[in-house]
Amino acid sequence: MKQAKRALNRFTAMRNRENPTKWESYKQVITAVSAYWIFSIGLVFLNKYLLSSVKVRYSIERLNYEFPAFQLDAPLFITWYQCLVTVFLCLLLSKISKNYGIFKFPSMPIDAKISREVLPLSVVFVAMISFNNLCLKYVGVSFYYVGRSLTTVFNVVCTYLILGQKTSGQAIACCGLIIFGFFLGVDQEGATGSLSYTGVIFGVLASLSVALNAIYTRKVLSSVGDCLWRLTMYNNLNALVLFLPLMLFNGEFGAVFYFDNLFDTTFWILMTLGGVFGFMMGYVTGWQIQATSPLTHNISGTAKAAAQTVMAVMWYSELKTLLWWTSNFVVLFGSAAYTYVQKRVMDKKNSGASPASQAKSDEIKLLGRDGDAAEEAV
Repeated sequence: MKQAKRALNRFTAMRNRENPTKWESYKQVITAVSAYWIFSIGLVFLNKYLLSSVKVRYSIERLNYEFPAFQLDAPLFITWYQCLVTVFLCLLLSKISKNYGIFKFPSMPIDAKISREVLPLSVVFVAMISFNNLCLKYVGVSFYYVGRSLTTVFNVVCTYLILGQKTSGQAIACCGLIIFGFFLGVDQEGATGSLSYTGVIFGVLASLSVALNAIYTRKVLSSVGDCLWRLTMYNNLNALVLFLPLMLFNGEFGAVFYFDNLFDTTFWILMTLGGVFGFMMGYVTGWQIQATSPLTHNISGTAKAAAQTVMAVMWYSELKTLLWWTSNFVVLFGSAAYTYVQKRVMDKKNSGASPASQAKSDEIKLLGRDGDAAEEAV
């Protein structure tokens, strides 16, 4: 009798996992979306602080704390260290999964042949995260989204030039909206006196790199068995080597060696935290897609960008004009509309495909569409 009850309890628990209640489904969606927003926004603000921080005094009643200003003029070194953290976490989690089976994580064999096959993508990957962090160094967080908003436009152009794939007229119209919003934003940022043309140039180059990253990802994903985590590990592993001559050419070894806070515990905690956040972006992005849908994921990313902009304006006590806010709205609306149009096209193409292959196709295509997962995460 007791064995029958235990068997019934196991069956009930298994059925509840397979068929969660409406509240459990809502709870999973809310948790996934919240995690995505927290890690994504947190990573942007944290990287901005590491790249161009100033002293900030924060007071709560009688408790006063002054955040130090590191001002390490070595953005490539900061990115290199975050890549190192990502590689370490991938190898560590793979080892724990293999030896203890607490959770499932793909194996991470280090193969020189696979590394060479991934190398072209890694070159684009290094350019992408370098330009992205250089953009963040020179522009404010509030302008950050608009400054690198041309990713969608370059994605359409590069897909046509490299892959020969055409885009619908509706999608091109959405790109036109994004371009208009971008130039309006640049104009209004200049009107406020806080525009950095260097940051804008880096933002445009970052957008181009993201589009190329999406195309090369589709080409080399089969080399790592269609495993996104394995591709992340090889990308970051190659980046550790590729960054070294770039740091030497940029004079960053000397900047790091003579850095006043090189042995500051807080500095290294924030550096490591940035790497952990970058690593977690890969997980929470996939989690949000799984808990919702590719379309909802991109809508969430667009809404997150709007919230991030508002938070930055409030946090840094910035004053923006109505046209400045209009430029942000135009870019956000154009990006959301493009996502919706492309999702309809993807649904038509996948209408005869199996759910598994459709999910994989959507996930791969989102690698180049999601600005946070592609541009912020290392």
